[in-house]
Amino acid sequence: MPELPDVEGFRRVLADHAVGRRIRDVEVFDSGVLRGVNAAGLRQALCGRSFGEPWRHGKYLFAPVAPRKDQATLILHFGMTGSLQWTAERHRFDRVAFTFRGGRLAYRDLRKLHGLRLAHDPQEVSQVVSRLGPDAADVSREELQQALSRLRRQVKPALMDQSVVAGLGNLLVDEILWRARINPHRSTADLRPSDVADLYSRMRTVLRQSIAAARVPPRKTWLTGRRDDPSGACPRCGSPLSHGRLGGRSTTWCPTCQPR
Repeated sequence: MPELPDVEGFRRVLADHAVGRRIRDVEVFDSGVLRGVNAAGLRQALCGRSFGEPWRHGKYLFAPVAPRKDQATLILHFGMTGSLQWTAERHRFDRVAFTFRGGRLAYRDLRKLHGLRLAHDPQEVSQVVSRLGPDAADVSREELQQALSRLRRQVKPALMDQSVVAGLGNLLVDEILWRARINPHRSTADLRPSDVADLYSRMRTVLRQSIAAARVPPRKTWLTGRRDDPSGACPRCGSPLSHGRLGGRSTTWCPTCQPR
């Protein structure tokens, strides 16, 4: 599932290849990924124009449309299987493609759980952002402490709640909690300030390294690289990993490093 580092990678793809270039055509192969706009409306709004500098908040990618005479913004969310690819040829899961001289920017998605929305003014963009918590890459330790202190929930579902902190998904949260030695079932009400400080520090490290890789890297020294390993051993202590479901999501933790 695309998480904050993946979406930051998609932002770089858009910025490196499409910003400032004239959109020659908009091809909608599957209108099921369009939200609040139809194929004709999207084509009319974008053809002959260009994208301005894109920005990201959590798992959302925002691409302003230039010139900004009507201040429109294309909003992309990648759901469980979406991506943004600079490509020369069509792929079977391409749902929308923006054609430029020399290449195509394709929104590619297998499951089509989210998609593309056209915001017609800054207020529509603000409405989307207002439903989200602070971006995980920008949140301060004090903001994280305040957000978690207001909750009485298990810590993993709390961190995955996009209205609490935006951008963290299943892999990131498991990795961060493992590094902080916090059991995912633990209640936010039981977290001490020192726990949140450690959680915040580990989150910053994991995000920095994952953003550089444009994904949560499946390294063998990371929990992420061992969660599907047949041996199922903790990269830190060698104990067998535990697996279960928490908040409806598959969850992996080390019962030795992360005791209840």
